[in-house]
Amino acid sequence: MAKDMTLIWGSGSPPCWRVMIALEEKNLQGYNQKVLSFEKGEHKSQEVLETNPRGQLPAFKHGNNILNESYAACMYLESQFRSQGNQLIPDNAAEQALMYQRMFEGIALSDNMSNVIYYNYKVPEGERHDSAMKRNKESLVKELKLWEGYLGKLGAGSYLAGKTFSLADVIVFPSVAYVFRFGLPAEHYPKLAEYYALVKDRASIKASWPPHWLENPQCQDLLKDL
Repeated sequence: MAKDMTLIWGSGSPPCWRVMIALEEKNLQGYNQKVLSFEKGEHKSQEVLETNPRGQLPAFKHGNNILNESYAACMYLESQFRSQGNQLIPDNAAEQALMYQRMFEGIALSDNMSNVIYYNYKVPEGERHDSAMKRNKESLVKELKLWEGYLGKLGAGSYLAGKTFSLADVIVFPSVAYVFRFGLPAEHYPKLAEYYALVKDRASIKASWPPHWLENPQCQDLLKDL
């Protein structure tokens, strides 16, 4: 089955990482894959455009089915291989509702994180303003505190939708890993830090950990003041 799958990805990209985690959770190792460099603009190559006309990664294909949106790809993998590997969508209605809610709230976390981490990349130098970065950081702090509260209500040792690892964790964990990678102080966000520590050693996470993070484990300090 995995031999009919092809994933073109970039190291450290949360959308790519989500799909890789889902593939690991569903025991779909052995798929065809190719890692490209964002810095070299390889994600805009003809090879990628043939699968993803937006020139973005991931570019994922299973047989004749193309799913380049990471949320869609993860949901597809769980749906098509539900009886294989780990179940990622709970059967219980309340747990499933919470899982979907947190999963799609992950969009806001990812957006707020990107607005801070990639501000200098996305905004031309002459258009950058300290006040804009300050607003972005304030929005990110508000978002992080929201997630801190969610985890606090669930209690120690919980995943995002309860006591079981789910699709919400597949989707959101890469963003959580990113904020700690960029220096988020654990002492200011103890529940998020506890969640990060719980999930980072999971087999699927370790197997898909960004290669360049392994090569350079040194964290950056962009978020140290949040």
